[in-house]
Amino acid sequence: MNKAELINHIAEKTSVPRKQVEDVVESMLGTIVQVLQRGESVHLTSFGTFLARRREARMGVHPRNPKQRIHMPAVTVAKFQTGKGLKDALKNSEDE
Repeated sequence: MNKAELINHIAEKTSVPRKQVEDVVESMLGTIVQVLQRGESVHLTSFGTFLARRREARMGVHPRNPKQRIHMPAVTVAKFQTGKGLKDALKNSEDE
């Protein structure tokens, strides 16, 4: 499911106009990005937590020339930790 399909699904399920749902989804995603840029986390109870983590600089292998080592700079990456509610929902879907 992509973002447009998600917006359409929510609009149909809630009977809220598609444009309003799109504005809410865009605002939510923008807010999550802003919070992560500040180095903070976003915790959605029973769903999960979005985190910003720093990956330290390291040496890697050049994909086109495996004998060549390249320096990979430090970078901040987004992580997601699933919450108990989401984990349980996925476990229960496997049982069916």
